[in-house]
Amino acid sequence: MDVTIYSVLALGFILGIKHAIEPDHVIAVSTIASQSKKLWNASLAGVFWGIGHTATLFIIGIILIFMKGEIPEKWSLSLEFFVGIMLVYLGVKTIKSFKNIHVHEGDDHKHVHAHKQHGDHEHNLQHKKPKYINSLLIGLVHGLAGSGAMVLLTMSTVKSIGEAAIYILIFGAGTVIGMLFFTTIIGIPFVISKNRKSISGSLGLATGVISTLFGIYYMYNLGFNEGLFSLWV
Repeated sequence: MDVTIYSVLALGFILGIKHAIEPDHVIAVSTIASQSKKLWNASLAGVFWGIGHTATLFIIGIILIFMKGEIPEKWSLSLEFFVGIMLVYLGVKTIKSFKNIHVHEGDDHKHVHAHKQHGDHEHNLQHKKPKYINSLLIGLVHGLAGSGAMVLLTMSTVKSIGEAAIYILIFGAGTVIGMLFFTTIIGIPFVISKNRKSISGSLGLATGVISTLFGIYYMYNLGFNEGLFSLWV
């Protein structure tokens, strides 16, 4: 590879970092990172998102580049619309999760003990570790939704399938690094407030509300401003 391709790959890595911090990506993964009680749990949520995102981009991207095809606009926007649905689902789920957390202070602490004969499931909700498989699946969905744009970017940047494969992987490495950095930052307030249930609960509820509202806005924008609903008719 010559100097030019190295420059292209370096640019791909930077674009990957930038791509990772797009609002829909950060908001989606923040709903997972909000469950973190340890900082490395939040960091791993970002890593698994990046792995899932890269896997989909690589598989779909190489297939489309090899076949010299592209995803039709209707399907591309529909996949993006599904991202909006996912954001609403994650937001509502996060809101429910933090609403069910018991507060271990004063009389509320006695309330927790009164439920012990029914098992520790509710009692342990606040100790729940983030489910990395969820982060992986979120990354897969985001990668699928963004594969069309990735193919166009790659085809305009490199000259062969081999270079395309390397470019997508380097781009993916950038998304992993970018999301690792930002989920770590997102996880800090949740880790700091883990022993202050009122604060952590408020932060968690805020995360869920933001995800829900942004998901609704995201779908509205795609449906009306981007013309998806007219393509469906």
